Amino acid sequence: MLVDTHCHLYKEYYDSLTDVLKEASLNQVSKFIVAGCDQKSNEEVLELLKSQDSIYGCLGIHPESVTTYQDKDLLFLEEHLKDVRVVAVGEIGLDYHFDKEHKEQQKELFEKQLVLAEKYSLPVVVHSRDATKDTIEILKKFPKVKGVIHSFSGSLEVAEIYIKMGYKLGINGVVTFKNSHLKEILPTIFPYIVLETDSPYLTPHPYRGNKNSPKNILLIADFICEYLNISKNQLEKVTNENVRAVFDILV
Repeated sequence: MLVDTHCHLYKEYYDSLTDVLKEASLNQVSKFIVAGCDQKSNEEVLELLKSQDSIYGCLGIHPESVTTYQDKDLLFLEEHLKDVRVVAVGEIGLDYHFDKEHKEQQKELFEKQLVLAEKYSLPVVVHSRDATKDTIEILKKFPKVKGVIHSFSGSLEVAEIYIKMGYKLGINGVVTFKNSHLKEILPTIFPYIVLETDSPYLTPHPYRGNKNSPKNILLIADFICEYLNISKNQLEKVTNENVRAVFDILV
């Protein structure tokens, strides 16, 4: 069975969580890590953990929320990092794609959450868009903290830097896109990957443009197996071992 290590199963995106989980199970996906991004979604993640044994959570404040979050949101985050099945601090990081005006505030918010991860010995789930240099420099300040670089799509050189720092790489539907060069470095990075959908975003080919769902982990897995000429068992063994190593989840 496979694990979707990063999805956003919020009520605003899906009418029936039961159907989403059932469809995923039929597609060999047995466990899910739902990532929070702000106060509202963090609260929703915690509610999900009370009702769904197959769901784990990570709590964090996304860089896009840098101008709207409040100090009390960080206090709430810290209060719940030891809750049952909260397995990481995330989704956190830097995003300069749309917001180049608040880089320093983003860095400050990122570091505050890395401090929490270090304090509570939790991994992090890192969002980095158009901010690779700053992301690496900040992560190097926290050598004890490990985790996953979410939605990795960078070069082999950047991948090797993250891997050397002890991070795994989250691979999602981007790898199936015709214009993506990510598949070209798969043979090298394969031992260090985990699978994710980032649902409802980044739907894999041939359904790109439609709402994504955890069931599509199987499409991503099949693509990787075909490209690398490996068996599903080999993929499952590597990715599940990495999930256990990062998140301490039984799979």
